[in-house]
Amino acid sequence: MIPTEILKKVRRIQILTSAMVNDIFAGQYHSAFKGRGMEFEEVREYQPGDDARTIDWNVTARTGRPFVKSYREERELTVLLLVDVSASQDFGTRDQLKSELVAELGATLAFSAIQNNDKVGLILFTDRIERFVPARKGTRHVLRVIRELLYHEPEGRGTDVGVALEHLSRVLNRRAVVFLISDFQTPDFSGPLRVIRHRHDLIPVFVGDERESRLPPVRFVELLDPETDEQLLVDTTARVFRTQFCELAEQRRAALLTDFRRLRIDTIEVATGVPFVEPLTKFFRRRESRR
Repeated sequence: MIPTEILKKVRRIQILTSAMVNDIFAGQYHSAFKGRGMEFEEVREYQPGDDARTIDWNVTARTGRPFVKSYREERELTVLLLVDVSASQDFGTRDQLKSELVAELGATLAFSAIQNNDKVGLILFTDRIERFVPARKGTRHVLRVIRELLYHEPEGRGTDVGVALEHLSRVLNRRAVVFLISDFQTPDFSGPLRVIRHRHDLIPVFVGDERESRLPPVRFVELLDPETDEQLLVDTTARVFRTQFCELAEQRRAALLTDFRRLRIDTIEVATGVPFVEPLTKFFRRRESRR
């Protein structure tokens, strides 16, 4: 039995993200992603402005009038949300946990997909595969996806993106749009990344929190790694420590984004307490302009 509190959260996210999709992302999602190809639709009479390369010469010869072939894009796609639910997702310092941000972002992407008649699936992972929801259509299915994002209790605590990508290769035979949503506190996954890059349209979504890269000078603070339970007492008034902390976080982020760029993989960066509308809109526009 799902707790009433979770059902209320599901309903709130449904209202919030559905309105966002209708008001902001209605046409952008459709324009950003290509269908599987072009499908023949009909032969019709030539009209001024039609591309001469589409003329059907057989029909034109039989009728004595120019006819062209028209095509339509096959729109149906499979969208899969590959979501990190490790212990580090239960962190947030700006009125929102990373896990809550991920649930809202995932719901927005899922509602955008079904509005365009695409299928949506979900894989939850930590250092193992936690849950697989096969791709389907419909609002009821998206609500199930949101419930899993909010209600699932992970068995693992760590993060292993490589394990998730290898599992994805086994369960998805046809090309899909894959949103990999994580904070990427993970061992190296460059091998599986290269394989998936060629099979699917992979879009990493980097989820962060300001305090993971910048610490305020508030005297002694006990830092806890939620995935390993390691603790460290630090003096945040020490400028050298704060500078090194920031530099290490930035180096890790820059190295990750450099790897993605090297493989020509588009990325999205979101952070707790900051609306994700702008980075998601920029991503859709970037994809649309490239098309």
